[in-house]
Amino acid sequence: MADEAADVLALALRLAREAGAIQRDRYETRLEIASKSGPIDLVTEVDRACEAHLVAALRAARPADDILAEEGGAHAESGATWRWVIDPLDGTVNYAHAYPCFCVSIGVERDGVRTVGVVYDPLRDECFEAVRGRGARRNGRRIRVSEAKTVGAALLATGFAYDVRDSARDNLAEFTRAVKAAGGVRRDGSAALDLCYVACGRFDGYWELKLHPWDVAAGILIVEEAGGRVTDLAGGPVPPTGHEIASSNGAIHEELLRVLRGVV
Repeated sequence: MADEAADVLALALRLAREAGAIQRDRYETRLEIASKSGPIDLVTEVDRACEAHLVAALRAARPADDILAEEGGAHAESGATWRWVIDPLDGTVNYAHAYPCFCVSIGVERDGVRTVGVVYDPLRDECFEAVRGRGARRNGRRIRVSEAKTVGAALLATGFAYDVRDSARDNLAEFTRAVKAAGGVRRDGSAALDLCYVACGRFDGYWELKLHPWDVAAGILIVEEAGGRVTDLAGGPVPPTGHEIASSNGAIHEELLRVLRGVV
């Protein structure tokens, strides 16, 4: 398994950079933009081109593996040992507006366990990676979470779901509590990068609601391998769907959960 995990990582790293090159080449060009579930849930031809490239390459290199990809290019669930969970362009709204915060996210599970994670930011040329039990790295160098001890000293990040205009579960109460308790709160629009920034200490914590498996499959592993902690908002395991997540450096985790729940 160790040798195969190394092979999977090498392939994920190569494919992430290839998809990132597609994004970089088309950045700040005229795009075809459409809506999916609602008017602020966007997709571009670059999302689809990146996914098509990734899926085709995986089918050629590892035809027995399952693939779950955001844009529907592959949703095979054959019960294979390895499953690739792909967000071909995390931060599509940012990309469509030429806001420079987006990435490729590739998480790989072995028998349902997050085993390999790669997140690549093509504009900064930053590649985050992790293999279970072997630590996390950015561009080949080991990374660790921050040493913040309190939420009051912490820089946090969050995001809002695409149904924020219509849903009562909109993260606004949690956001208000965090703004009043933390050293600062940012909202940059890429869950995968937010998790990686927790992993390397740029953020001390990050939470969000209503995510999907492809948003977090790589980032959760990268945070954990960098020494951080990832749970749901009650402190339990993150659901397989990834729809509720709180991550931190570990030291502030319990306090962060209390702040978000309003029980401080």
